[in-house]
Amino acid sequence: MDSHLGMFPYEPRPVQLELMGLFAGAVGSGTSALAEAGSGTGKTVCALVPALFGAARHGKRLLYLTRTNSQQVQVFRELRAISGRSRVLGTGIQGRHSTCLLLATEREWRTASPEELSVLCNDRKETSRRREPGGCPFFEELRAAGTGELQSWCERTLPTVEEMARHCREAGLCPYEAAKLLARSAAVVVAPYVYFLSPFIRARLLDWMNCPLEDLVVVVDEAHNLPEFARSLKSLSLGLQTLRLASQEATELGGLYVQDEVRVSDLCARMEQIVLQLRDEYLIDEDGMVPPGAVEEELMYSFRWTSNRLESAVANLAAHGEAIRENRRKGGRVPRSHLHSVGSFLALWMGLESDAYVKLVKDGESPRLEAYCMDPGLASEPLGRCHSGLHMSGTLSPLEEYRDSLGLGDRTLLRAFPGIFPPENRLVLCDPSVSMKYEDRLTDEEMFSGILGKAGEICRATSRNTAVFFPSFDLLERSLAMGLGRSAGRRIFVEERGASQQDLLETVDSFKEEGRRGEEGAVLLSVIGGRVSEGIDFPDRELDVAVIVGIPYPKPTARQKALQYYYDIRFGKGWDYAVRAPTARRLLQTIGRLIRSERDRGVAVILDRRAVQFREYLPDLRESSDPARDVADFWSPGCRPPPSP
Repeated sequence: MDSHLGMFPYEPRPVQLELMGLFAGAVGSGTSALAEAGSGTGKTVCALVPALFGAARHGKRLLYLTRTNSQQVQVFRELRAISGRSRVLGTGIQGRHSTCLLLATEREWRTASPEELSVLCNDRKETSRRREPGGCPFFEELRAAGTGELQSWCERTLPTVEEMARHCREAGLCPYEAAKLLARSAAVVVAPYVYFLSPFIRARLLDWMNCPLEDLVVVVDEAHNLPEFARSLKSLSLGLQTLRLASQEATELGGLYVQDEVRVSDLCARMEQIVLQLRDEYLIDEDGMVPPGAVEEELMYSFRWTSNRLESAVANLAAHGEAIRENRRKGGRVPRSHLHSVGSFLALWMGLESDAYVKLVKDGESPRLEAYCMDPGLASEPLGRCHSGLHMSGTLSPLEEYRDSLGLGDRTLLRAFPGIFPPENRLVLCDPSVSMKYEDRLTDEEMFSGILGKAGEICRATSRNTAVFFPSFDLLERSLAMGLGRSAGRRIFVEERGASQQDLLETVDSFKEEGRRGEEGAVLLSVIGGRVSEGIDFPDRELDVAVIVGIPYPKPTARQKALQYYYDIRFGKGWDYAVRAPTARRLLQTIGRLIRSERDRGVAVILDRRAVQFREYLPDLRESSDPARDVADFWSPGCRPPPSP
């Protein structure tokens, strides 16, 4: 084939030709490209085709990164379509919790962390290699059978990870090890973010693929999630619960010492006191900045230690923990030690001198210390050393902020594509008479009551499925206490604080069913920036009206203020990069729940006059003095929304 278009499995639309051209140019020139393109554009296939073609032409390998396991399914759907034009082998990799067949019988393993599970798995495999009892029968069967027949089956079917696991289970083979072996010959490997951003896991992945970093073409799906994921990967925390478990662990072993006559339990008890002391002294609202050296100074004063003796005590604590982990490992148990967790945290905490970190004390059910990484580039830096990186999302603007935060460089290609759905299918309103500004809520109780009244009117204005999104669970729960559930006039579903994924999905599915019935519809109360507003699709009549109560600015916590200051110092754009950019993305993600196909129609109402500050991202935004009436008119038979301003 002379062009990547020969691999494209559909009749390409103009926007798809442009999107593929952008990505093909990036792969051809060995640089990165950022693309913002809305739902329905076909971003997945538009990235796969030029990436596969370009990687093959330039002797590179393709790695496709997703935020969640479920997003991998769409990649394999498109690979199957592409394979109808040009045969291609792809394999998906997920963690052992999704693919290890021993978890069905080894109950304790189900609570293991990925690191702990890796240790257990490697031990079982080594036992099998020595042909000793107690190994892994699925690994042994895979070694005996080889991958020839399995690879042929994968080339024919291009299975998802779940389908691969099912097939391997029936054949008695290890799905995880099979995927690793197939990665060496696959044209595309599909994996979660962590497989690239974690240095240790990335080294193993590159070894499985037999590919140096410089020869990778990397596609980042739903890329707006990548910066915060990268920050969280480099951040660390220590809570009271871990300290108490560590103390209990030491006591059960008969009392361990970290220095002279200082017991492990003494150190853990003092650390617990220090966390509570710092919370009481520095906490403002939900977190507070911890002064440099505060924890170290308290420990040295308490035990009359020098800095050298403190470092030695922390090293001894970690060593005790490592010994415990090794003993548990030899006994075939999960190699876990809370002492090791405490020791590792303190060693990292004391060694952090980078301006990219802020040290915090946080409140909650288990008060804790946190070292929060403000620079996602510390984890994402390898992206700049790959041959090419293709980053895409429906909500990536401002593109410059994303590029700068990840340190991708000035050669990065930036492009925002217009929406492809008919503009008359969407109406976006804001009410200029109300404000959810923090100061206004504090000083004007009637203002919030009035906003809830307007939300109730909008809910009653139509029988269409309606979601009301709040900036926080606190405000959601406050709205219920003030009677929003009654004033909405329809059946109410609520996203509960701390709900499990299963419980949340059951709530959302029940809400969706009300919309599909097409009778009265229902109302869902949720939070903006959460699992519903960013992670769940609502096609057809499953969601027709979205009410956004207030602008979802980040809460002015100590962490948020530190992040804004960090971006001010680094780029001179603290407000734009730390506040305005994430707020715009949350708004666009939430409004984007309404229109997922050319058949969908929907209305979004922002109950906050500050919405006009985001016209750059919402060019179709209209002010409305009576949003309930305008919502009702939009759904009236034959009615079309007025033109955008």
